Amino acid sequence: MWMDSKAEAEWASRTRASFSRRVSNVLLLFTGDMEYLDKFMEDKWFMLQLAVWGLRGVSRVILANNPLSGALILAALYWDSPWQGLLGTVGVLASTLTAVITGQDSGEVAGGLHGFNGMLVSLLMGVFSSAGDWYWWLLLPACLGSATCIFLYSGLSKFLQPWDLPAAVFPFNTIIILYLLCTGPNNPYFPHHPTVPPGELELNGTELAALKVLGGIPLGVGQIFACGALQPSLLILGAVVLYSPLLAVHALLGSAIGTLAGLSVAVRHQCLYSGLSGFNGALGCMAVGGLFFTFSWRTHLFAIASAFLSAYADIAMGNMLGALGLPACSWAATLTVTLMLLLTANGKPATRRMERAQMCDSQSSNQIRGWKNIFSNVL
Repeated sequence: MWMDSKAEAEWASRTRASFSRRVSNVLLLFTGDMEYLDKFMEDKWFMLQLAVWGLRGVSRVILANNPLSGALILAALYWDSPWQGLLGTVGVLASTLTAVITGQDSGEVAGGLHGFNGMLVSLLMGVFSSAGDWYWWLLLPACLGSATCIFLYSGLSKFLQPWDLPAAVFPFNTIIILYLLCTGPNNPYFPHHPTVPPGELELNGTELAALKVLGGIPLGVGQIFACGALQPSLLILGAVVLYSPLLAVHALLGSAIGTLAGLSVAVRHQCLYSGLSGFNGALGCMAVGGLFFTFSWRTHLFAIASAFLSAYADIAMGNMLGALGLPACSWAATLTVTLMLLLTANGKPATRRMERAQMCDSQSSNQIRGWKNIFSNVL
């Protein structure tokens, strides 16, 4: 009797372990880079391939490379504003199709590297437009601006290649500033809202609301996509977690650091509440702590330093460009991360950077290993 009970207990234990293993293996299929999906889509219709490329481009905005993360982010944008979601979709498709037509590297196109700049350009055009939602003429500059990003990205990539630096979002930052300079707040066809500097004094100063400041930390992640609503921002953060928990931790850490930097120099309360003080810090922290460097205690400190530098540079550039009615966009994080990538010690890189050819494989394996540990503990 006792032997039968023991055998049944062992069999039940093995069954539960086997079931947990199968569940974790299924869940792991949707994490990391989902490289198997590219092989599956090789012989499929072009429109299906384009959809996957576009979704990877959407996720590239938050330094991820996962089409399911891209789908969650796109759903969050449509949830926050269907018009903004449409603009983002148009932007990523216009830039990706332009890359295909101009014969850009097929691996880069499939990886979404030619989609994220176009998406950001379209989103920011919609955010700053004072013509209101569903102003269909805005689709024209959105498509043209998104397509132009491809030429800038291709040229800058070649120019920065000797230093092993990415073109990143230099094209987006350049195109959106040129667009706003070309149109102006009183343009009869494409008017836009002038930007208020973050350091401008409050007209009716009130006490700072601590809960709203704390709520601005996850909003800082959403503001990477110009999303200022809490629930869609949490969905965007969930998309980051799906790709890499390490990247999500650095996103929240960087946003918190950016908020702290804003508090230290008394920026406008609305910048703190809306997450605008945090998104450059989040980008700077994510790029250094979860993307371009192998993770260690040293790179973690570099990520924190990058978040502080990005946040303070954003405030300074926001005050400078805000005097002209222009936004600082993500110039601060882009320039700061570029400087961090050029950082050397004794003539050698200060920390071991991932080689371009091995970076995706290394990141994906690390992320999958981390997710396996999580699933094994939970299941």
